[in-house]
Amino acid sequence: MSNIKTMPSVNEIAFGPAYIEELMQRFHYSDETKAIIRNENLLPAGVLKRLHTAFPQHSGFGENEKFHFEDKKQYVGVEGFREINAILESNGIHIGHLEERELFIHIYRFMATKHVLNTINWSDFKHDSVFQLVFPQPGMIRPDVAKAYLSTQDEHTRAQIVSDYMKETNPHDGNQKLNKPTFVNSEGKTEVLEGTQHKYPQCQLIFDVQTQNCFAFCNYCFRHAQVRGDEDMFIQKDVHQVHEYLKKHKEVTDVLITGGDAGYIKAERFEEYIRPVINDPELAHIKTIRLGTRVLTYSPEIIIQPSYNRMLELFSALNDNGIQLVFMSHFSTPRELMNPSTIAAIRRLKSHGVTCKSQSPIMNHISLFTDENGNVDIDRSAQNWIDLGNLFAMLGVGFHSMYCARPTGEHHYFTRPLADINKVFSKVYRSLASINRPSRYITMTSSAGKISILGTVELHGEKLFALKFNEARNMEWMDKVYLARYDEHQNTIANLVPFGAEKHFYEDELHEIENMLHDSIESTRHQQ
Repeated sequence: MSNIKTMPSVNEIAFGPAYIEELMQRFHYSDETKAIIRNENLLPAGVLKRLHTAFPQHSGFGENEKFHFEDKKQYVGVEGFREINAILESNGIHIGHLEERELFIHIYRFMATKHVLNTINWSDFKHDSVFQLVFPQPGMIRPDVAKAYLSTQDEHTRAQIVSDYMKETNPHDGNQKLNKPTFVNSEGKTEVLEGTQHKYPQCQLIFDVQTQNCFAFCNYCFRHAQVRGDEDMFIQKDVHQVHEYLKKHKEVTDVLITGGDAGYIKAERFEEYIRPVINDPELAHIKTIRLGTRVLTYSPEIIIQPSYNRMLELFSALNDNGIQLVFMSHFSTPRELMNPSTIAAIRRLKSHGVTCKSQSPIMNHISLFTDENGNVDIDRSAQNWIDLGNLFAMLGVGFHSMYCARPTGEHHYFTRPLADINKVFSKVYRSLASINRPSRYITMTSSAGKISILGTVELHGEKLFALKFNEARNMEWMDKVYLARYDEHQNTIANLVPFGAEKHFYEDELHEIENMLHDSIESTRHQQ
C-alpha cells in the first residue's frame, strides 16, 4: 500500500499572491516571517506551481486540512511521545504497540518537531516514510529483548533490560574513537582533541559542545552515543584548540561542524570558529566550512525567522571572503522538500551564498520499499530517488551521495542486501541526467573508509562486485578497484568475501594504522 496522496491538479490551485498568503496563514507564520518571505521572494508562485505540476503525488500544496500539531514546537522523550499519542487518539488515530515503541525510546531516545509531525500522512501513517523515520516501530528491538520487557511490569527489571541492551548497540561503529587526533601545542605538550575526528586528510569533523542535540531524532541514527549522552561522546569545548591544530595541518581544506546537529550552534559560537579562518593568514588553507544538519527536514522555519539573520550575515561574510559554506542535509524522500517552510529556507540560504547539498541514507521502510512478497521493489524504490534527484535540481540542491545503513543501532531493520541496493542505485544513476546524479556511487562507511559499489562484473564465469574507496585511512587505496564475491544476502560491504585472496588488499595495513592510532591516543592520555 502506498502513502502517496492524490493532490489537486495544478489547474485546481490558483497559484498567485492570494494563494501564497493563504499558505503562510495555514502554517501559522509570524508577521515577521511573512514579511521576510514577501520581501525576499522566498515563495515565488512560479516555483510552487512548477513543483506541484512535476510532482503532484508528493506535493503538499493542495492540502488544506487542519494540522494535528499546532501548539508545541517540539516533543521530547517518553512524555513527549505520550503527548503526541494523546493528540492522535483525540483525532481517531491509533498507532498501537505503545509499550514496545517506548522500549525503543528508553534505549535510543525520542524527539519530534511540530513541523515533521505535520509532514506525516496520518491517513496512512503505517506506510508513511516520515513516520518510519521518526517514530519507533514494532520489530526494531530484538524479539527476545522486546518479549522480556513486555512480559514484566516491574520497573526495576525493565530498567535492567534497557541498561543491558544499551551496551549492545554499537554506538561507535567503524572505530570512530580512533579518529581523535593528537598534536603538540605551543607549550610542547601533546593534546587530544576529544571533540574532533580527523580520519581523512582534507576533512576535519568538529562535534562542538553546542551541537550535542538534534531537532528531531532519526530512528536509524548511527551517532546515538551523542544523542543519549554516553560517557564516550565526542565534545569539542575549546575553539582555540581547533585553530591551533589546523595551523599545524595544512592538508585540511574542509571543516565539518556536526553533532548531533550543527544547526544548534549559536551565531556567537559559530563566529568564534570562522573569524580566525577569515582573518588569519595561517588558516588560509581552509576552503570550505560544512554544517551537518537536519534542520531543513525537521525545523526549517528557524531559517526564515528574524532571529536567524545574524547567522545569515556570517554566511555572507564567508562567501565574500572566498570560503564555501555548505549545508549538508539528509533528504531521503520528496515529501521532506515539498512544503513551503523547507523551500523558503533553501532559497533564503542560497541567497546568502550558501551551497545546499544532500547526503542521503537509503533505508528500508523509509526510502527502500518491498513488494507483497517481501522482496525489494526495485522500480518503486528507484523512483523515490529519481523524483528526489529531480527535485534537488529544481531547488538548486546538490545531490552529494546515497549511502547504506551502517552496522549500528537497529541495523537489521533498515538494511537490505547490498545486491538489491546496488540494483536500485544503478537504476537511479542511469535515469538521472548526469548533472543531477549523486556525486559518487552507493557508499558504506567502515573503519577502513568509505567504500563504493561500482557495479558487478563477470570473471571466468563468476559474478563479482567491483569496489572502490571514495575516502580511506590511506588515501592511496582510492587508486585501486578491487573485487569481492557477489553475495545475494550480505548487507555490509566490509564483510564481502575477497576474490582471489584470503584478505582484501588493505586489511594488513589497516590493522597497523588502527594499532598506531590507538597507541598514540592512549600514550597522550597517560601523559596528561
